[in-house]
Amino acid sequence: MSRLSSTLEAILYLKAQPLSIAEMAEFAACDRDSAQEGLLELMADYAHRDSALEIVETPNGYGLQLREAFQHLVQILVPADLGVGELRTLAAIAIKGPIAQTDLVELRGSGAYQHVQELVLQGFVRKRRQSDGRSYWIQVTDKFHQYFQLNQLPQSLEKLRSKAAE
Repeated sequence: MSRLSSTLEAILYLKAQPLSIAEMAEFAACDRDSAQEGLLELMADYAHRDSALEIVETPNGYGLQLREAFQHLVQILVPADLGVGELRTLAAIAIKGPIAQTDLVELRGSGAYQHVQELVLQGFVRKRRQSDGRSYWIQVTDKFHQYFQLNQLPQSLEKLRSKAAE
């Protein structure tokens, strides 16, 4: 495997989300054609080895993920201790996110404050202060995508968001 393929592998591992060829080329400090060549080499390497990981193409680019045969280990080794309310709040954040905390509380009720606190502690969502400083933006993290095995979440969310807007 070439040095560039190894670099692309490291980039995909560290970003933990699908990346376009252009993004990978930027991070690897190379041109798009070289990045595409390196990615093809990396994909071929993964296809020929007996590995727990694989490179997949999603609507948002290419990502490194655990093969389906090993997904059961995620729930065993990284269990989420979430109640029904927290799961519903998490679903609302995933569908509407990034969402202002005030809008989330309006949607889910005052219990959402505690839910968000727990979801932040478990690493499923992150909060960042809005520019006006009055509330927070809440959005799901890479851990959310990995844990719930949602490689194509943005495409699915667009469908849900358009239905919600109707």
